[in-house]
Amino acid sequence: MLSEKIGRIQSPKIIRIGAGVSKEIVDLLKQLGLSRPLIVTDQNLIEIGHVDLILDILQNQNISWGIFDGVLEDPTDQCVNAGLEVFKNGSFDCVIGFGGGSPMDTAKAISFMSVNNGHVRDYKAPNQIDLCGPPIILVPTTGGTGSELTRWCVITDTANTEKYNLSGLACVATAALIDWTFTTTKPWRITADTAVDSLTHAIEAYVSKRAFKYTDAFALAAMPAIVENVGIACKDPENAKARRDLMLAASQAGMAFSNSSVALVHGMSRPIGAHFHVAHGLSNAMLLPKITEFSIKGNEKRYADCARAMKWAEAKDSDFIACSKLIENLYILNEDLKVPSPRTLGHTADQETLKMMASQAIASGSPQNNPRVPSETEIIQLYKEIW
Repeated sequence: MLSEKIGRIQSPKIIRIGAGVSKEIVDLLKQLGLSRPLIVTDQNLIEIGHVDLILDILQNQNISWGIFDGVLEDPTDQCVNAGLEVFKNGSFDCVIGFGGGSPMDTAKAISFMSVNNGHVRDYKAPNQIDLCGPPIILVPTTGGTGSELTRWCVITDTANTEKYNLSGLACVATAALIDWTFTTTKPWRITADTAVDSLTHAIEAYVSKRAFKYTDAFALAAMPAIVENVGIACKDPENAKARRDLMLAASQAGMAFSNSSVALVHGMSRPIGAHFHVAHGLSNAMLLPKITEFSIKGNEKRYADCARAMKWAEAKDSDFIACSKLIENLYILNEDLKVPSPRTLGHTADQETLKMMASQAIASGSPQNNPRVPSETEIIQLYKEIW
């Protein structure tokens, strides 16, 4: 009998992808039998007018709605509680997460915390949150996190200075409307960081110990699209093809890592965000070249496949040569995208802080999926090297 890994796949019931697909929001609500959404978003999206595009569509079709616009970058437990209060005080039958990863993750947490008791920290990984709340509709505007297709969300605990994973069926959207036209307003830094976030999702999904053929296909498709288009989108924000391809790649990478998991980069990235408020995509970018260099010995063939998929290595190259080219090009990519180090941003971390961060990274569970599983001492040293 053929020996193979068993794949366990979770994804939204409905996925619609394409320019202008967000205009189908009312049709989608009617298809799902919903009529009273709470829109979860942030002030920036209100200021640039994106939220009005959705509200106008709802109003023109006589759909009643409420709005929670208090989402912060790297949403906290307090942010979730505030949104949950708005939800419970209204007669809402669903939540619409509109924005980047922060509004989408907040929408997920509001949904499942409306039917689960306790504090959001009570459900952090490895717990699985399978008691689902009201339907979740996600409309991404940044094309990086892939949250619209994943079974994960990430919330920061204000009491414990910890950024934790939450996972399970309750974190899977009911529907996703993936409309790349919102991304043309993204500035250079956000464009670069969300693209590298997607690239990290794809690479880690492919090298993860939990990878299997289904997730491999999504990961390998996303990688070349990201590296071929990120520079174009940074320099020419309204380039339709680049924006479309990056958004699709972000969703493909999201589907990949949602079902095979991320690894050491993400495990080490979350504590940087929690302690120093560095955007998630940027902290991933800071880590990706060095952590890849550390991890390659754990599965040289898989990392070589990544290099070949991105056309950074040729088919005739040995795995060793391909891996060398992968590392070299990841450093070049960071240089081209002007990725700073934590120290360049003015952040300093003493030994005690680094030890706490390493402990939190290990506790997240992500490093255990890495091809090469590090010790706490090795993680501390890796932090020092990227600093």
